[in-house]
Amino acid sequence: MTLERLTWRTLEPLHGMIYFSPEADAAYKQLGLTGRMGYFASRAAALGPVTAEAVIATFYNFNPQVVRQAIPAAWHIASPADILDARFNAADATLRRVLGDAVDSPEMSHAAALAREAAEAISGELSGRPLYAAHAALPWPAAPHLILWHAQTLLREFRGDGHLAALLAAGLSGIEALVSHAATGDVPAETLRVTRGWTETDWAAAVDRLEKRGWLRDGSLTAQGRREREVIEEATDRMARAPYAALGDDRCQELRLLVRPWSKQVVAQLMPWAADNTGNLGTPRTG
Repeated sequence: MTLERLTWRTLEPLHGMIYFSPEADAAYKQLGLTGRMGYFASRAAALGPVTAEAVIATFYNFNPQVVRQAIPAAWHIASPADILDARFNAADATLRRVLGDAVDSPEMSHAAALAREAAEAISGELSGRPLYAAHAALPWPAAPHLILWHAQTLLREFRGDGHLAALLAAGLSGIEALVSHAATGDVPAETLRVTRGWTETDWAAAVDRLEKRGWLRDGSLTAQGRREREVIEEATDRMARAPYAALGDDRCQELRLLVRPWSKQVVAQLMPWAADNTGNLGTPRTG
């Protein structure tokens, strides 16, 4: 597995926890955001009060009807600035609760500095990276654990934007990307279908299309499908390489060793279903 993929997987729970955080859910509800509004608005808020179409484009694999139920209604309830504040405050509260004294440790400060260096190494690479660029324009927080969280937010959105480019180049729609990902066995198909708001009919139609393309047979990837998925993953890794190359192998390994125990704590408390696969999460941009 490539260095960039390993490093991303190790750090990803420290960002991904925000989607499973009870503090975040409570903060969005306090603003008046209900249902999926909190998720869509909190990740899109860095873009400003954008249309549903902009969120559909940048999030890629959600049922557009689900997005339109949340956006732009969320912007009439709370401003993007207030939603971003709620998100940062929730990240602070969740990490302090889960990691305890580790948030104030020298190890946290060092990990934060390494992750920030990686994230800042790509600060000028904005073209074709809309979600990364939007989050990169936000001010850096002061506390080390939030620097680490924000850095990983930037690194995962940078990787995610590249991943969507790879999916688009492969000719996959959002739901087809999900179906092909489910066929790898990494994430259950039902989890991907339900969390992205697709109906069973939608899913079956996408399976049928991929079978006709030769990617699937009886719900599993064919040899062609496996090759095509590997091309997508290799392209994603290639487009995500720059920040980790800037750190170099040794410091990436150092960062992984520092962060791994915290990622495991986060997974154990907030995402126990991923406990045997720390970092390999069914994240919102997966596909």
